[in-house]
Amino acid sequence: MTLEAIDHVQLAIPSGGEEKARAFYGALLGLRERPKPAALAGRGGCWFEGGALKVHCGVEEPFRPAHKAHIAFRVDNVRTLAARATREGFEVVDDDELPGHERVFIFDPFGNRLEFLRPVIEAK
Repeated sequence: MTLEAIDHVQLAIPSGGEEKARAFYGALLGLRERPKPAALAGRGGCWFEGGALKVHCGVEEPFRPAHKAHIAFRVDNVRTLAARATREGFEVVDDDELPGHERVFIFDPFGNRLEFLRPVIEAK
């Protein structure tokens, strides 16, 4: 048995959080919503994807946001995303503790911590 890839990641959202999830994962991050299979649609939540990246937002009650556990997304422009997230009212925390990377943490509308990073090449 060999692990080949991550098929998708799932984040918990509270009941009724689908519209906020669409604003964050769809509008801010640019992922398109994908219809859930009929057998799963009644559970609530919503699914997003962009290329090979799949993010499932699943309803969990009682809901508790993930403050430590997180997903790290590689992006092409950390600063642009951070500025846009700030303008949209999302909490953004700068971080310079990972050598060779530019990164920030952005909290989704439910308080889940997400990492966004870009490797940087330092001039020698």
